[in-house]
Amino acid sequence: ISGVLFVALSVLPFREWLINAIPRNLKQGIAGGIGLFLGFIALQNAGLVGDNPATLVQIAAITAFPAAACLLGFVLIVALTALRVPGAVIIGILSVAALGWFTGQVSFQGVFSAPPSPAPVLFQLDIAGAFQLSMVTVILSFLIVDVFDTAGTLVGVAMRANLLDANHKLPRLRRALLADSGATVAGAVFGTSSTTSFIESGAGVEAGGRTGLTAVVCGVLFITCLFLAPLAQSIPAYATASALLFVACLMAQSLATLDWADGTESAPAIVAAIAMPLTFSIADGIGLGFITYAAVKIFTGKFFRCSPVVYVIALIFVLKYTVIV
Repeated sequence: ISGVLFVALSVLPFREWLINAIPRNLKQGIAGGIGLFLGFIALQNAGLVGDNPATLVQIAAITAFPAAACLLGFVLIVALTALRVPGAVIIGILSVAALGWFTGQVSFQGVFSAPPSPAPVLFQLDIAGAFQLSMVTVILSFLIVDVFDTAGTLVGVAMRANLLDANHKLPRLRRALLADSGATVAGAVFGTSSTTSFIESGAGVEAGGRTGLTAVVCGVLFITCLFLAPLAQSIPAYATASALLFVACLMAQSLATLDWADGTESAPAIVAAIAMPLTFSIADGIGLGFITYAAVKIFTGKFFRCSPVVYVIALIFVLKYTVIV
């Protein structure tokens, strides 16, 4: 149901209008925040940071093999990229994975296997159960997270790929939105969690993928991976963490181009960037950024200097935090 509403918003001008109306500095903050979020995920996957009841996070097993291997892979990727070696990210991932195999830190689980039966989840929809008053807030929460997570991902990855036009808008945006929202519906019918754009796409962009053909080839390879699950499972998380940490550094560069001279522009962008990793949510980072942006413009007498969309989005998040949650 959330996916169907998502498609409706993508067909109507609302969602395209929403994304294109995001202020330029806030877009840069979102892109940078996604970078910081990716970096946090990478450090977690490598075991470099862990939880602490007093300080929330702390440095973890930095001398353990996964952490050391991740940092080694990261340094290798950075060095190869600086030397303009093609495929630097893949070389780094495979090098760290091979190191893990040869040292016995991770087991090579094989290459081929038959995919499991989809019967337990395929078309298993409890439509009647969703039409209850108690489910309204759940559906709206899914919808808001879907809409704004995707908005942040599209903006962040498109900025890194230099796909925005001179007005900092994403051309042919409606097609991307329909593909994304359609995938949400299809994923639900097939029994997966919400299928949406992923911030890890930044790694593919950095490797040179900037066209629809890249996505089609990647999709075909994912289908192939249904039969290559053991091989995919043989790549440890700390190997891919090296790549994520590298992409995080690249995406965080967008913070350098903020309008630092205008605090009403830069401060909300930084709030959005910091909030993404610390709330572990792109949508919540965007929400806090918009609320801050709108409030600052109102209190500085600059109410009419930004699009009404900013105030609409800020109000949506205020309602989400005070009513929907």
